[in-house]
Amino acid sequence: MDRKQLAKMIDYTLLKPDATEDDIIKVCKEATKYNFASVCINPVYVSLATKLLKGTGVKVCTVVGFPLGANAPEIKAFEAKNAIEKGAQEIDMVMNIGALKSGNYELVKKDMTAVIEVAKERNVVTKVILECGFLTDEEKVTVCKLAKEAGADFVKTSTGFGPSGATIHDVKILKKVVGGNIGVKAAGGIRSYKDALMMIKAGADRIGASAGVEIVKELKER
Repeated sequence: MDRKQLAKMIDYTLLKPDATEDDIIKVCKEATKYNFASVCINPVYVSLATKLLKGTGVKVCTVVGFPLGANAPEIKAFEAKNAIEKGAQEIDMVMNIGALKSGNYELVKKDMTAVIEVAKERNVVTKVILECGFLTDEEKVTVCKLAKEAGADFVKTSTGFGPSGATIHDVKILKKVVGGNIGVKAAGGIRSYKDALMMIKAGADRIGASAGVEIVKELKER
C-alpha cells in the first residue's frame, strides 16, 4: 500500500470540544495536502470546512448525536439534514446505545433509519457509530445486523470519547457480520502507521484518526 492509497482510507478527525476556527483551517489545509478521504469535524464547522475544501476532492464529514447517541431519532434526523444543507457529504451518527442495552431493537433501528433516510435522499454516506467499548460481542453482532437492515453504508467502532477505541477484535467481528457490502470504519486510538495497518488487515475499510498526518508520514519514511 502506498501513501496515496492509505490517505484515501483516512477520515482526518478533529472533534475536540475546544477546537477553534484556526484549528479547523489547519486541518483542512493538511487534509488537502495529503488528500485524505475526508475531514471529520463537529457540525458547527461544516460550513467553514465546506468552503475551505471546495474543489479539493476531500469530503466534509460530520457527526450526529455525538458523542452519547442519546438524542431522539427526530433530533438526529434534523441534525443530519441541517449538516447536509451546510455541505456535509458524510454523516457519522452515534446509535442509541441505551436502547440496544435495553433490548429495544425497534428503537435502535428506528434511530438509525431516521438519519439514513435523510442522508440517502441527498446521496450522503452514513456511518453508524456503535461505541463497541460498551457492548458485548453478542450485542455487536446484533447491532451490525440492524445497521445492515437500516441501510447504513458503514459501521464504525467508536467515537473516541467512550471507554475504549478501535480494537482488532472488534473490527474482525464487525467485518464478519456486515460482509463486503457495508464498510467498517475503525476509529479511536489509531495513532501510527502500524496501528492503521493492523486495522486494515483486520477488515477496516476506513480509518478515523486525528493523527492522520503522522500516519502517512510514517509510511513515507518507511
